[in-house]
Amino acid sequence: MIEAARSFVWLNARVLEQRRFLHLFDDGPGEAVAAAVLAYRNDDGGFGHALEPDGRGPDSQPLATYTALALLDEVGVTEHAGAACDFLTTITNADGGVPNCVDTGRADLRAPWWRPSGDSDLLVTALLAGVLHKMGVGHAWLDRATEFCRRRVTELTKTHPYEAAACVRFLDHVPDRPWAEREAERLGGLVREQGLVDLGDGRAHEGYAEGETHKPHDYAPTPGSLARRWFSDDEVGTDLDALAARQQDDGGWTFPWAAWTPVTTYEWRPVVTITALLALRAYDRIS
Repeated sequence: MIEAARSFVWLNARVLEQRRFLHLFDDGPGEAVAAAVLAYRNDDGGFGHALEPDGRGPDSQPLATYTALALLDEVGVTEHAGAACDFLTTITNADGGVPNCVDTGRADLRAPWWRPSGDSDLLVTALLAGVLHKMGVGHAWLDRATEFCRRRVTELTKTHPYEAAACVRFLDHVPDRPWAEREAERLGGLVREQGLVDLGDGRAHEGYAEGETHKPHDYAPTPGSLARRWFSDDEVGTDLDALAARQQDDGGWTFPWAAWTPVTTYEWRPVVTITALLALRAYDRIS
């Protein structure tokens, strides 16, 4: 499985994913991953330049900044987090949240589902706050964002798969563990009750593309995630069997959401291939 994926990555991936694969599976240097990530950094401390493939423009975006922080955390590099928080401070609303994306006047350079409204977005703010807590960062932006996320998570009565997955990433790392465990249990109940997890039926949530579903490993990419408690051993086992079986003949995995411009197919597939391998390794399906 890894041999086939290795060939796929070397034949198809960006330098970033090649360096990341080398680090994660072949003992390659983390410094090279960090250098590749920093190529996407802007002078304002944020990240753009299609680091997140669905945002093609050069300008810093909150989601690309999250992706950069998550990748830097993966190799133990934290020194750029403060500058990223400084950038986030410039786009933060009065309630402490950031918008899902920033309107840079380049609408043709982003996916059609990236619709800037200016409103604070729980999904992106929770992802950012979660990874910054994981990194052990201290910053005024994070303090405000954490309060925003706590308030919005506590008030949550209806959600959707991507938002629920982002919230549990925040809950996995927020310092108040008793509160996080209580809210994670409640969130898991919403996910089950509202049919936001695909346990084999393949039905997409309202507003999503056919086949674009969240499975147990999407919520709980490692056994240590609070979301692992939402699913039985049998449900997780069946899901991981299906994940392994979705490896394509070329060695890579593919993604279920729309490819709105051709290059995103080539850029997303190595990303989701590494994500699939990490989940399988976390659950001891591969060494």
